Amino acid sequence: MSAEATNPATPGPITPGAHRRRGRPRIDLRRIGWAALLGPAAGNRLPDAIGHVVEAHRAHHPEAPLEPLRRAYVLAESSHRGQMRKSGEPYITHPLAVTLILAELGAETTTLTASLLHDTVEDTEVTLDQVRTEFGEEVAYLVDGVTKLEKVDYGAAAEPETFRKMLVATGNDVRVMSIKLADRLHNMRTLGVMRPEKQARIAKVTRDVLIPLAERLGVQALKTELEDLVFAILHPDEYTETRELIAANDARGTDPLAEIAEDARAVLKDAGIAAEVLIRSRHFVSVHRARRKRGTLRGADFGRLLVLVGEDADCYGVLGELHTCFTPVVSEFKDFIAVPKFNLYQSLHTAVTRGDGEVAEVLIRTHQMHKVAEAGVVALGNPYAPPADEQTDSMGERADPTRPGWLSRLLDWQEAAPDADTFWSTLREDLAQDREITVFRPDGGTLGLPAGASCVDAAYAQYGEDAHACIGARVNGRLATLSTVLSDGDTVQLLMGQDPASEPSRDWLDHARTPAARIAIRRWLTTHPATPQPEPEGRRAPEPAPRAPQGALAGRPAEANAVVDQPGASVRLAGCCTPVPPDAVTAFAVRGGVVTVHRAECHGAARMKSTGRAEVGVHWGDTTQCRVSLIAESFSRPHLLADLTEAIALESVAVISATVEPPTQGRVRHTYTLQLPDATTLPGLMRAMRNIAGVYDVSRAQHPAQTTS
Repeated sequence: MSAEATNPATPGPITPGAHRRRGRPRIDLRRIGWAALLGPAAGNRLPDAIGHVVEAHRAHHPEAPLEPLRRAYVLAESSHRGQMRKSGEPYITHPLAVTLILAELGAETTTLTASLLHDTVEDTEVTLDQVRTEFGEEVAYLVDGVTKLEKVDYGAAAEPETFRKMLVATGNDVRVMSIKLADRLHNMRTLGVMRPEKQARIAKVTRDVLIPLAERLGVQALKTELEDLVFAILHPDEYTETRELIAANDARGTDPLAEIAEDARAVLKDAGIAAEVLIRSRHFVSVHRARRKRGTLRGADFGRLLVLVGEDADCYGVLGELHTCFTPVVSEFKDFIAVPKFNLYQSLHTAVTRGDGEVAEVLIRTHQMHKVAEAGVVALGNPYAPPADEQTDSMGERADPTRPGWLSRLLDWQEAAPDADTFWSTLREDLAQDREITVFRPDGGTLGLPAGASCVDAAYAQYGEDAHACIGARVNGRLATLSTVLSDGDTVQLLMGQDPASEPSRDWLDHARTPAARIAIRRWLTTHPATPQPEPEGRRAPEPAPRAPQGALAGRPAEANAVVDQPGASVRLAGCCTPVPPDAVTAFAVRGGVVTVHRAECHGAARMKSTGRAEVGVHWGDTTQCRVSLIAESFSRPHLLADLTEAIALESVAVISATVEPPTQGRVRHTYTLQLPDATTLPGLMRAMRNIAGVYDVSRAQHPAQTTS
């Protein structure tokens, strides 16, 4: 990485994050700790140059072996000897600084060993076989992974393939990405003497790809500093304004956040809850965002309260006490303990106000949650335990926290991407989603999706390419189209068809937000170019020539099975409700000596009664044949009309007419007028129609009827 490095002692204009911190500070990544070139130590004594690394490492891992670090430093120092950074410093200062960053995050010994060696295979005569022989297969794998990421320049033409390799390497061992992120952070810290255009190019790649990946790996300490460094380069005016705003707030004599913190300490002490109440200053980008959102910032807006406790249950105890003794801002409450974020993050978020209107945001978490919130996957030690220790979660994915669901899915779709350019554009779209939602399945499992995802995305997240057969969904118990946008906390039940030859709709691309869904749909459409499209269904379908299995009636039906108490009257079954035996019925005389028979609950009959029209006695006669209108409501799909018509014919029922309404929001309504050989066949007919893929309801027609005088 020598091409990207300059003098860490002269960072030029980039100096974010130096404002005051209260209470226990964050992990301090700004203490670079590069040492003068002293050469290897005598015998087996640890070289003074790695003293900072050892100190930081032992703070997290008191019993960690140090011999691998000593040997790695000796090899790195000797192999890089004579190589200089652009500023004239010994090159060894770079791997030392990168390793210190990881040590302070809590990385385990293997990661630190590989970090010290991460540039040796690329920039020196050391070979990968030599690393493997001296340090083992695991260290060699990590060094090789980082080396592959660094062999291709970050030019526009090379970026797609570069980051495709990066993600493949990350998926196999996430520690490769940890080293890469620390490497980029140190180089971003030392861009001061680079040409402005090169600074901007590196900052844009960092912003578009590496910062979102740091967020997804949960490494907030890296992510926030990278954000500030990029902010200073790409938006220097806004950065300067924000820095001055923070400085002005720090110079004030009073600190409302400190006063609220003191009140909170007293409340928790009185409640007998052992807790640390600290103040976390916002970093530059966070202050900038808060200002754009809120306008003028008050004193408490420049930081947050952080409450650390020992156990999960204590988090909720703290929440209860704060909400009792302060006025809570209900809309600000979020529970990321019960439902952790996709990047391992767990915490309770709330906000409280005091009498003068100052609002303090509060984060409540355990000490372990805080460690993971800061360092993400880096804080979890060696994630690759023996197979016996592996578990799977309710979704069947690895419980290995360094291979979260989003990363597993990403690796799946990158294999499906047809070329590097498609992969790159899709990756950029995916990483641009800076918020993820969690939706629940009926079995209690969860799906992590980007904000704005639809039921189409949920289908492909749960079923992969089998989602081609999805016909609809229920969201929070209600029927919904696949285009429905999901919200955090929704429960989604996906309705799957039984036809193995089911095909996705081209319209689904308009509603797919995840790479997995978009790539799967596009791949199917590309490989099935000759698939015939269904003919457009008009407002009125032609009356189909009914298939005539034995017993089906095709002629004009008799309607005399309803007998009325009005001799000589012509009897007509009302088309608005199409009564059939054994429906409860009523009848009314209309113009021309005709009596219309309605179902008792028909709206048309109710209107006639309300106008004072006299009812005519009616009962069912011996005739078994009857006519009925049924409404089939379904999700739109090819061949639906043909499948419904066939199901009706198989029940020995004749289709008199069929009306198909144009699809609306992916749904379509079919209205059939049918001649039944016997009213007792109606329940079975309705069941057969409901069993057709895509049909979610079949009901008797209940149309508004005109009153005939």
